[in-house]
Amino acid sequence: MGLAQREVLTGEEVLTGGEALVRALSGHAVTRVFGIPGTHNLEVYRHLAAYGIRHVTPRHEQGAGYAADGYARVTGRPGVVLTTTGPALLNAAAAVGQAYSDSVPLLVLSPGMPLGHPRLSTGALHEMGSQTEALRAVAAFSHRVSSIAEIDAAVARAFTMFRTRRPRPAHVEVPLDLLTASETLGPVRVAPPVPRPAPDQRAVREAAKALAGARRPALVLGGGAREARPHCLALAERLGAPAVTTANGKGGVPETHPLSLGVSLHSAVVREWLGTRDVVVAVGTELAESDFWTSPPALDGTLIRVDIDPDQMYAHMPADLALVGDARTTVTALLAELPAADGTKAHARVAEEVAALRAARDAETAERDTRWLGYLRAMRAVLDEDAVVTSDSAQCCYYGALPHFPVGPRGSYLHPTGFGTLGYALPAAIGAKVAHPRRQVVALSGDGGLQFTVQELATAVQLQLPLPIVVFDNGGYGEIRDEMTARGDIPTAVDLPPVDLPALARAYGGHGTHACGPAGLARALAEALDRPGPTLITVPEEKTP
Repeated sequence: MGLAQREVLTGEEVLTGGEALVRALSGHAVTRVFGIPGTHNLEVYRHLAAYGIRHVTPRHEQGAGYAADGYARVTGRPGVVLTTTGPALLNAAAAVGQAYSDSVPLLVLSPGMPLGHPRLSTGALHEMGSQTEALRAVAAFSHRVSSIAEIDAAVARAFTMFRTRRPRPAHVEVPLDLLTASETLGPVRVAPPVPRPAPDQRAVREAAKALAGARRPALVLGGGAREARPHCLALAERLGAPAVTTANGKGGVPETHPLSLGVSLHSAVVREWLGTRDVVVAVGTELAESDFWTSPPALDGTLIRVDIDPDQMYAHMPADLALVGDARTTVTALLAELPAADGTKAHARVAEEVAALRAARDAETAERDTRWLGYLRAMRAVLDEDAVVTSDSAQCCYYGALPHFPVGPRGSYLHPTGFGTLGYALPAAIGAKVAHPRRQVVALSGDGGLQFTVQELATAVQLQLPLPIVVFDNGGYGEIRDEMTARGDIPTAVDLPPVDLPALARAYGGHGTHACGPAGLARALAEALDRPGPTLITVPEEKTP
């Protein structure tokens, strides 16, 4: 029973700390958590069902973090991770770091050592120096409560951040003795409703004036533009401006649209072109090295930055005109100040320019990328327009799918940028599929990255939701092998013994097959989308000489 099912008194009631934590989650409309039960968090688990909160049990806490991340990215709601103390929390830390890098709202909950626990080690189970400080290094904040009454405030603090600031992960720790202790509490306290942060109107008018006079405008869309995709498309069309995206902004403008350059900031020709624009509007992006794969280019024109995070206005590439606010609210305000579009002839010329840029971008890397193109076209032909594709830090993803797999207005592509963790694709796909069981979800990975979280096949089997996992197998860590070779080094520790991954999937209770050629992948993918449980499809890939 959730709050709508379980009658919560408007007066006072006696609750344990464990129930107070679950009540706080339910008060913020949380209906799903990802985690693994442990000795120290059982008081939390005992109350989940009573508040209507369903639970997904991954096989490793890192998988729980990535699954909650995928859930958050496709729903726009915070993903919640429930761990136990010590090693379990640290297992989730890599996923917390990834969520921080990619601005994903993630709430991690853990027990901690008792309130009066001495600073010196006592050898207690899962004891460590400071969980709070450890998570503070990778989260936006890490909050250890000191009373049961403070639990509501700590959870509300996290949800207030998710709604009003850059949505990054938060950690709330509840000491062990508070979880089982009882206290009389009043009604649950939740984060107050707040409007989306809006920019200064004078700054909007100044930016609109610069854009109205622009002859060569461009848009750069990042992950912060995710919830403003229709508005960013309207802005691109109003201005007749080509739009290029970061990895996290993929699909910010539909990639089949004539104004879309897709994920192209890594291209030398596109970076050079961007430097010649007289006005660049950057929405929800750090404009960082991880976006360009090299140092950001020098811009000849005016840089307008739209970001909810005021720190971004003077970081990396400082803004000439700063619009601090929520992307949807800010782009809507810009559109209201801009004159109507001035016809289609100019737009047709821009579309020709974009097509030429895309062709030049692809020519730069044709020798490297051709090996994936037929397979990606086969996947695109099979998948629905609103399919979700999750990605890993694998060559087939950042060289292949990011620039060459088109995402439309209703589709989603989830990629671990910035922090660049391995093993993201499979558990993130589980989280996305749990959120949207009727949408097609496909994980795309390499054989090296998959084996960081391959045990989550068991989670996918348990859920019995159709989930294809497409794995390009090059026998190890292909990117690092290539980097060693480029340095003139002898490749070391990058060639892995072959693993029959489809057989491993079958051993977990799922399905598995090898795909021969794009047509074989298309057939296997179509079958997997209609089959309950996971299907692991390997695509043998020759090692780069």
